Amino acid sequence: MILCLDCGNTRIKWGLLTPKGDWHARGAIPQIQVDNLRAVLIDQPGFKRIVGCNVAGAEQAERIAAQFKVAPEWVVPQREQCGVKNGYKKPAQLGADRWASLIAARALHEGPCLVVNAGTATTIDLLDGKGRFLGGLILPGLRLMRSALAGNTADLPLAEAEHSAIPTDTDSAIVTGSLEATLGAIERMYARLADSSAVCLLAGGAAGELQPLLQIPLQNVEDLVLRGLARIAVSDNRG
Repeated sequence: MILCLDCGNTRIKWGLLTPKGDWHARGAIPQIQVDNLRAVLIDQPGFKRIVGCNVAGAEQAERIAAQFKVAPEWVVPQREQCGVKNGYKKPAQLGADRWASLIAARALHEGPCLVVNAGTATTIDLLDGKGRFLGGLILPGLRLMRSALAGNTADLPLAEAEHSAIPTDTDSAIVTGSLEATLGAIERMYARLADSSAVCLLAGGAAGELQPLLQIPLQNVEDLVLRGLARIAVSDNRG
């Protein structure tokens, strides 16, 4: 077994990968409960390796490592791996979660695709039909946009509302504004692929808010980062 860990800003997602490359079990805990990770896994089968990506900082990585006898192997983006070529000027500067998502995307769709992870931050990445990562965007996630307005203005609330084509109240204006800004960024980046076979692979906690409003070909993919970690783990043939 291999334990795959997607250590994000809000949650830690985990998956136990069998030798055949299938998931035995998957789950998630809030990032603030990081010290309970071992307890959450206590009833699961043993594992020989831990392969993960961490965007929550060095302290969280240390707190995870302290709970296990097996040292985590934290993914660092490469210039090329698992059929994906890294187009960043400094390949290692790319977020490990984005790299894992790109690798998963390449396995799921061999043609050009837009890889979107809508979480605490929203990342929007271009992958061409030859597996070349061309670059991408990082913008605040939907919740973060709304929190920024509530925290940095005198009169605006932390809005809760439905999307409206033409908002006529403040909460709707804020919620719709954050959605429209994100939708616009996604659809503009999709257009840059300039290929009718291109698809958007959409993942993350806010995917459900975005999916009904996007007007491009798309697939909602659960646990895109974990899928990429699994592919990385299996590809190096160390079981």
